[in-house]
Amino acid sequence: MTDQQWMQLALDLAELGEGDVNPNPLVGAVVVRDGRVVGRGYHRRFGGPHAEVFALDEAGDAARGATLYVTLEPCCHYGKTPPCTDRVLSAGIRRVVVATVDPNPAISGRGLATLRAAGVEVTEGVLAEAALRQTEIFRKFITTGLAFVHLKLAVSLDGRIATRTGDARWISSEASRVRAHRLRRRNAAILVGIGTVLRDDPRLDVRHVFGRNPTPIVLDASGRLPPAARLLGSGRSPVVAAATVPADRRAALERVGCRVWELPSGDGGVDLPLLVRRVGEAGLDSILIEGGGETAASFLAAGLVDRVSFFVAPLLIGGRDAVPALGGVGVDRVADAARLLDMTAERIGGDLLVSGRVEPPPSAAAPDA
Repeated sequence: MTDQQWMQLALDLAELGEGDVNPNPLVGAVVVRDGRVVGRGYHRRFGGPHAEVFALDEAGDAARGATLYVTLEPCCHYGKTPPCTDRVLSAGIRRVVVATVDPNPAISGRGLATLRAAGVEVTEGVLAEAALRQTEIFRKFITTGLAFVHLKLAVSLDGRIATRTGDARWISSEASRVRAHRLRRRNAAILVGIGTVLRDDPRLDVRHVFGRNPTPIVLDASGRLPPAARLLGSGRSPVVAAATVPADRRAALERVGCRVWELPSGDGGVDLPLLVRRVGEAGLDSILIEGGGETAASFLAAGLVDRVSFFVAPLLIGGRDAVPALGGVGVDRVADAARLLDMTAERIGGDLLVSGRVEPPPSAAAPDA
């Protein structure tokens, strides 16, 4: 097998940590000796041993003289665990192949330099693009302190997210809903507007997959979230992102376990750039937006969305009063539209999942790091 094939195995292993490692990155590792795998590992939980440690422990004495494939540069500092470079050297690894350098300023190339200085052969950049995509949440969070923002919508082929009566169940297939719940598990927080809560009373959990439920964030300028909303019944501490909330409403929300953040903007709404920063300061590295068309449009217009995923169903809803995927006033010129980079398309059941990184429109003003 080639370096690329072994690295793909490591990338696949890394995915097993989805939802359990935030705000750490997904990392996988494979130890190969004489053309066969002698050790496998992945980062399993935040604060726990790193992928390299699990792989080297499984390999045991077979690691001496072997090659270690790891999706992210081994760490070289004491954090919640000892340096992985020390463990690699003590195991007698002859060669290390990494997909990408760790963007953490405390590491960023130092781990590879440590290994090279000790005589270990180092190869970097194998399947780098796939590894960069896999760790995009971590990369933004560790370098800026801001939450990564992922906009997800289920839309008909003609760009509608609900009929003129507001009916939206179900535009996407069951297979797409399972994938969408994986996205929920992968992200630390999930955001909807108060209109979505009042209309649909969503649970915002991961009931279609096994794993951690994201922290709900409700964009609710005046604190109208009902105390009996279903998203409150999961033992989480939802965030109500508001502009100004009357004292009695704030007290009522706090009694049912909400955190009320008053983040007023100049137009009487919620300051979205400040919200993204505040989410990061709370230790939440990512936000999955599942709100309606107005919420989606407001984040896009502010230049805050990092990735878009549209589950496109083979449906034609029609009607000028049907709900569009993106509300707001829109752009005046096509040249001002937000564009997707590195776009992918994948069949999910009968639907098409289209995803890509967002290049903000020129007029958008993203928050300072």
